Parts: sequence; structure tokens; C-alpha cells
Amino acid sequence: MAQYQKSLFIFRRDLRLADNTGLIAASQSSSEVIPIFIVDSAIMNSKERFSEFRLQFLKDCLLDLDSQLKEKKSYLHIFVGNSEKIISKIIKASKIDAIFVNTDYTPFSKNRDKRIEKICKESKVDFISADDILLHNVELLKTGNGEPYKVFSAFYSKAREFQYRKPQNHKFENLSKTKISSETSLEKIPEFNIKNNSKIMKGGRKAGLELLKNLKNLKNYNKERNIPSINGTSHLSAHNKFGTCSIREIHQECIKNLGQSHTIISELHWRDFFTYIMYHSPYSYSKEFNKRFQKIPWSKNQKNFSKWCQGMTGFPIVDAGMRELNNSGFMHNRVRMIVASFLTKDLHIDWRLGEKYFATKLIDYDACVNIGNWQWSASTGCDAQPWFRIFNPWLQQKRFDPECTYIKKWVPELREMDAKVIHDLWKKHPEDSSYVKPILDHKTESQNAKEIFSSQ
Repeated sequence: MAQYQKSLFIFRRDLRLADNTGLIAASQSSSEVIPIFIVDSAIMNSKERFSEFRLQFLKDCLLDLDSQLKEKKSYLHIFVGNSEKIISKIIKASKIDAIFVNTDYTPFSKNRDKRIEKICKESKVDFISADDILLHNVELLKTGNGEPYKVFSAFYSKAREFQYRKPQNHKFENLSKTKISSETSLEKIPEFNIKNNSKIMKGGRKAGLELLKNLKNLKNYNKERNIPSINGTSHLSAHNKFGTCSIREIHQECIKNLGQSHTIISELHWRDFFTYIMYHSPYSYSKEFNKRFQKIPWSKNQKNFSKWCQGMTGFPIVDAGMRELNNSGFMHNRVRMIVASFLTKDLHIDWRLGEKYFATKLIDYDACVNIGNWQWSASTGCDAQPWFRIFNPWLQQKRFDPECTYIKKWVPELREMDAKVIHDLWKKHPEDSSYVKPILDHKTESQNAKEIFSSQ
């Protein structure tokens, strides 16, 4: 006999049936499982961290997930509003005796789950949070002194000492199709009535599996991953964020197609590392991880910040990156590093402003990873880029976009200009060009950045 008669599984950033740790646990221990998704009003109303691009991708994922559930003679029960109030109502109306979720690690997620656990306790309902979104449990990897790791190389080395979990298979024969009175559908949620933007990557498990198949084509990844004009990366980051494929499936496919020591394996661990750091040092969600740099006198120049946001700085590679982000919800990783360095080391503007702006645009926005990457670029984070190593945008574009193919794609004002002229715009700016002049001198501002950081 099953341990639970009727349980609830709440989908969040795990939008798939296959190898879904919490859902499998619910199915194995319950007679009936109701699969639900809550469109949380707290997130939808947060203008600071809301992206229409991400919403379109999420919509794709939810429609795909609903199709997966229909194949199992169930469907996705969708609710809108405050998570705790919705869960309280469902517990009473449907006589739930257990709630299953997969653990998430942001401060928002941890606080939400504490409140849900309290509701469950008061209602005499079991609350089970499964370990799903990372390769290893956040408590597993510790130094010899039992402390969390603060250096990636040591973290990565330790991670490889442990056995990696393999993807699980499960038939799912007890998923519920019983309608709940307060549920709704995507079509009835105004925020999801958006026109599809063709520039945006497709969401959902089907699209994620296609990208997994393409991993075998990344044999020259080390050489091509830094070139923004070519399709040289996996494009799996958004699928990682929304869990259309599990981290175990991705890890297994990477090893199978590319080998144990491939750079992508290391990058999957960087994702884990940033989440691990956020879990063990939650203050770094909003403050500099390196406390030495918590009093940096960041510039409050709103005019320069707006130019950076709009891609109007006069630095072609920076402007191309920001315009790609504004038009597609995506930015090539090499270019992300360049624009982040430019904001923090050339404009001397607070990394938090850049991080929040990315949150309003990126499809693959993952708070732990985005904050980790921003703090890495700003030299304030854990195992970060040293503050005296500052990206030169002119050299970066010459090295990684020599023919200006990427730049010309996103900055139409430069399409008719010769690549050599574009690379030398810092020396000479053609009078007849409609493109903006550089708003600063990189050499001067990088020296200023070194003085600011060294004085802390």
C-alpha cells in the first residue's frame, strides 16, 4: 500500500517528467499525484526581474510539459496568485497528505519553501524537498575542515571524487487528471498572451533534446566558444534554468559525446559552484562576496548607465552585445564578460545595476549563476577575475570578431564600414558616420579602476 493517498507535486524549474527526482519520489510513494504549476504573483509583479523573452520561453516549456502529462493521461494543473494561499486551498479542497518539490537555492526560493513547509506542518501534511537541480548535493562537498569551498578548482576536483547520479526512468501511471476548482489555463493568463518573437530560442523538452543531440558537433568547442559570430556553443543554458532536460541527462550526454575532460563539463560545475556559493553565503545575493570590496564608491552616472543599456557607448563589441540582449533575450558568453567588465571597470558602475538589467532581459536568467558571473567580472566575487586584469574592448573585438561579423549584425550603423576602421574607431572616428563616438577613453578608465580597487 502506498505511503500517501494523494500528493501534490509542484513544478518550478524542473519542467519535464523524465529524471525528475521529486516527481518520481511522489509517484513511487503515492496512490495519486496531482502535478501543478503556480504562476506566482510575487514574481510576475517584480518589474526588476521580469523578462518577456523569458516568459515566452516558459510558455513553450509549460505547453510542452502539458503534452508530456497528457501522454500519461494527466495534464498540468495551473494556478495564478500567492503560492502559499493556493497551496493552503488545495490541501483542504483535495485532501492532500504530502507535497513534493525539488529544492531551489535562491533566498526567495528558500524563504518561500520555509513558508510552505510551515503550512504543511500546520495542516499535518508531509513536505518533501528533493535534490534535483545540481550534480551534487550542496552539503556534500566540503574542505578537510568541514568548510565550504571558495576556490573553483578545489571544488571541481572534490566533485569529481564522488559518483555522479545517473538519470532515472519511471513510468508514471498514477498522475491525476481530476480538475481542481480554482485552477486556470495559460490562455486565461494575460501575461502569457504575448506575440511570439522569432528571434527567441524555442523552449520545451523537445527543443532541449534537439540541443542535446547537437552536443556531438561541438568537437571544436574550445576554439569556437569565444567567437560570437558562429554557432559554437551548446545553447543549453535556458534549458538548464527551466529544467527541460535534467542536469544528469546533460552531464551524461556531454561525457558520452565529448569526453570526461571537455570544457563543457567544467562549465556545468561552474553553474553548480555559483549556486553552492549562494547557498553557503546568502549575503552575496546582494552584497560583494569579497568583503574587502563592499565599500567601493561606485559611480551613479545614470546617463552612462542608460547608454550602456541601449548599446550606445561607441564601443562596437559592447554595443553589439547589448543590442543582441535587448532584441533576443540572449547574449554570447564571451560578450557577456566584455559588457560586464566595461560597466564595472570602465564606467565604474555598480555590478548590481548590470545584474538587474540582465534579469529583465535574459531568457536563461538564473539568479545564482547571473550574480556569480557578475561578481566574477566585477572582481568582487568568489574566485573572481583579479581586479587588475581588465578587458580591453578594442582588443577583445579584434581577437574574437576580427571581421566584425557579429558587430555588423547588431550595429547596422557599422555595416558599410571596413573592419579595420571599426577596430580603430578609438583612434579616429569618420565624420560621416552615424555611429556614436566612444563615451570614454579605455586606457584612462582602466587605470582609474585599478586605483579604485587598490585603495580598498
